[in-house]
Amino acid sequence: MDRPIIIVTGANSGVGFGICHRLLVQLSSNYCEDAHPKYPFHGLSSSAEFQVPCDGLTLILACRSRQRAEEAKSQLYKLLDKHISQLRKSPHYDGCADKFRQNLVIAIHLIDLASVRSVFDFADGVTQTYPYVSHLICNAGVVCFTKIDWLLCLEQVAKDFMGAMTVPKFFSQSSGRVSADGLGWLWQCNVFGHYVLFRALEPHLSKYKGSIGARVIWVSSHEATSEFYNPEDWQLINDNHSYQSSKYQVNLLALRLDREATKHRVPGMPVVRHFSVLPGIVATNIANVMLGPIMTVCMMMAFYIVSGGARFLGSPSHLRSAFEAAVSAVHLALVPLVYLPALQLVENPDTKTKASEPAQIGTLYMSQTDRWGTEYVGTLKFVESRAEDTHVKELLAHCDDLLETFCTAQRRKSASG
Repeated sequence: MDRPIIIVTGANSGVGFGICHRLLVQLSSNYCEDAHPKYPFHGLSSSAEFQVPCDGLTLILACRSRQRAEEAKSQLYKLLDKHISQLRKSPHYDGCADKFRQNLVIAIHLIDLASVRSVFDFADGVTQTYPYVSHLICNAGVVCFTKIDWLLCLEQVAKDFMGAMTVPKFFSQSSGRVSADGLGWLWQCNVFGHYVLFRALEPHLSKYKGSIGARVIWVSSHEATSEFYNPEDWQLINDNHSYQSSKYQVNLLALRLDREATKHRVPGMPVVRHFSVLPGIVATNIANVMLGPIMTVCMMMAFYIVSGGARFLGSPSHLRSAFEAAVSAVHLALVPLVYLPALQLVENPDTKTKASEPAQIGTLYMSQTDRWGTEYVGTLKFVESRAEDTHVKELLAHCDDLLETFCTAQRRKSASG
């Protein structure tokens, strides 16, 4: 049996930690609920039954800080042990979780996505240590928030409470920050660093022969929008809404990379699929640098109160915890590919077709909740216009050119070494 070897970036906190926790809970059970095609977009009834065979796992925490990663690792083991102790109380317990626990390895590999050399070193360490990689979950992300515009906050809350709680417009962001590699810092952390990581691990992902298939999960955001995106500033250095634009780029890249993977598919050969997921709105410490630890705690407490009201008013996007927010990423990591919607392409478009008209239609997978806090997976059609089709082609070309430059500078034949 080819046990999964799963990499999660930014795994020590927030949604990344929630993804790791949820993976352990799901894979330690014979009934892996998150893997079941039970949602309307699968086209199946909820009675569909099957098992995801898994008697072990290697979970790689890809983090910048070893100390925080070690703390997360210890906490994950404790959470799993607590979960297993509860399972043992059932008269029908078959011991599968204990077997999974015996074959579980949680490993730490350090990575700084703002450094191409660090990404290469990480990938080299992984490929030299493990026979393959089954999943790459690109979760880590940064923001350039500098302050809260309280007047704008009050105005948006008064005029559009749900919008203020879902896509807030009152966070000011800085611009102009450049990484040590000379690239847009936020862009490198949120987009290019993960792209380099995927290319460096691509041959190793292709080695996975497990039944569920190798996948790359790109964690996006409800705030992703093309509203502020300038294709000329593709590194987002001068973008005052760089976080939103970076997540928009993530959606474009995931859609295009999946299209390329499936377009050139050879029967019988493994294909590395790409999916973009939205974890919903959940309290994390992503803005800790801007707010400070005390203000962050206050904001998180306020969020729990306000998000509860938003859920009661019908918002499906406000989840109670990172564990619940991880449902879309874990579902996409485990569900059989045959049950997922296919990418829709517009073949041989007329040359007179407007740039705003669709070129392809993909699917974004969202973590959602009902009024009572029960999480589930929803979908949103992602329509890429012909203009955006051009933008993503240009973005990929820029990324590949940069990647080649860094490979040459570091005397690598390719990203994978």
